Amino acid sequence: MPVMRRSLPSLNALRAFEAAARHVSFTAAAEELHVSQAAVSRFVRLLEESLGIALFQRRPNGLTLTDAGQFLATGTSHALDRIEELVRNTQERGQSSQVLTVGVGPTLATRWLIPRLGRFTLAHPSIEIRVATGGAVAPFNEEWTCAIRLGQEPWPGFTAERLFTADLVLVCAPRVARRLHSPSDLAGVPLLRVRHALTDWPRWSAAADLQDPLPAQRQGGPLFDTYGLALQAAADGLGAALAMKAYVEADMAVGRLVAPFPITVPKGDAWYLIHRPGKAGDSSLQAFGSWLKDEIAVAAAPSDR
Repeated sequence: MPVMRRSLPSLNALRAFEAAARHVSFTAAAEELHVSQAAVSRFVRLLEESLGIALFQRRPNGLTLTDAGQFLATGTSHALDRIEELVRNTQERGQSSQVLTVGVGPTLATRWLIPRLGRFTLAHPSIEIRVATGGAVAPFNEEWTCAIRLGQEPWPGFTAERLFTADLVLVCAPRVARRLHSPSDLAGVPLLRVRHALTDWPRWSAAADLQDPLPAQRQGGPLFDTYGLALQAAADGLGAALAMKAYVEADMAVGRLVAPFPITVPKGDAWYLIHRPGKAGDSSLQAFGSWLKDEIAVAAAPSDR
């Protein structure tokens, strides 16, 4: 059954009371609301009569809120703020015909997507882009337009477009790299691990012909929840980290991180742009997909240096 609301006071009366309570003045409230002082006084009196209680004490030297008036004023201010926010958001939804919400993991967002977004907004100023982190592992949120996900085909229930591979590279701070002349030198360097990617080091060590990159006595070494945290630790000289190349391109370009060995190992996954089939005709999604392809092509082009 539908909810039946009991009779509520006039919204105009509540607005007049809330303004008068904030200013503790009928005159100031009238100026704010662009009505007469008499109108504010009348609205407040009607509200008091409908509630059966006094909200103000009227004295020769001014107004004072009663306890009941103070209680109602606080709640009314919060309620009107919420109504104002709701109306504003409703207007924005109606006026913004192109809103693109992208679900993406926090590390890819901060280290690859966000540094490039200025070029997208410059090329498509009419599209409002919203970045929702958690897209790497969280379930697809149906409020998202699309998501950038790491994985393998197929993607049941989604249209998926392959973007780029997830190749692993070993990186560290320059001062740590000076101690690494061959992969075997890693025995003297802490190996930074990521909690959800514990197979990365065995995969890389096999490619580097290392027998045991994580001997038993080092299993309790630094462990991080995300690649982003591990890479921050690597940049600060805490050890060597493995990361997908997309995560470290910017840091390597400025020398904050270096790759001491020319070993690149496929992780076995790739990054995909995924969306529900019903979104295929969304013009903002089409623009975003085309822009992603251009950015990936630029990143993959040989450097002129």
